Amino acid sequence: MTTQTVTLTGLRVAYGSGLRRVTALDGVTTGFAGGTFTAVMGPSGSGKSTLLHCAAGLDRPTEGTVTVDGVRLDQLGEDELTRLRRDRIGFVFQAFNLISTLTAAQNVELPLRLAGRRPEPRDVTAALAAVGLADRARHRPGELSGGEQQRVAIARALITRPAVLFADEPTGALDSAASRQVLRLLRGLVDEHGQTVVMVTHDPTAAANADRILLLADGRLADELTGPLTAASVAARVADATPELSC
Repeated sequence: MTTQTVTLTGLRVAYGSGLRRVTALDGVTTGFAGGTFTAVMGPSGSGKSTLLHCAAGLDRPTEGTVTVDGVRLDQLGEDELTRLRRDRIGFVFQAFNLISTLTAAQNVELPLRLAGRRPEPRDVTAALAAVGLADRARHRPGELSGGEQQRVAIARALITRPAVLFADEPTGALDSAASRQVLRLLRGLVDEHGQTVVMVTHDPTAAANADRILLLADGRLADELTGPLTAASVAARVADATPELSC
């Protein structure tokens, strides 16, 4: 039986009260197995990013439990949760979030330095080599293309050897060629290194790189797709399960 790196049970997230109460997630139960690549899709407001942020410990759900690498997040205090996110969870954002005044290598080192740990140069070099940027270590973000910046962000997320890598629209700000590079990289991390990857995307082409796709609608799981996947088959299933997404 495959071990679940992340488990979500009865996840519910609500904001506001009374007539203004909005339910972002409505009883979602699912899991992400170790060494697999899962894409999460759905229309705007379906709960995709909320699910990702709760699974990564960035937000706390109103109800339900999140377990990451065997640890229940609701049983952790804020300091413990911060340490777990820092050590066991990687997160990649659409906007890269690199520090413009630091080199690529210094950006990759940052999570370790913030944790009070001395980065080993060979580990930083290995992280950049893993994303194909060993020769760009001394370059600052402004000297890198968008795709290269996102790959630096992925190296930064991987430097702590996290149990799971979450990616929120990682190709959303990239052109098609750079998007393909980033998606090949994420696929390779799963296939060659056993990394667990969970990615939110609106793009059927990006989602087709995953082993499995979760479709959300109105804060609930509307469908689940498993491989082999193509962009056309994903788009068709998404349109059937969540018609508003195809509008």
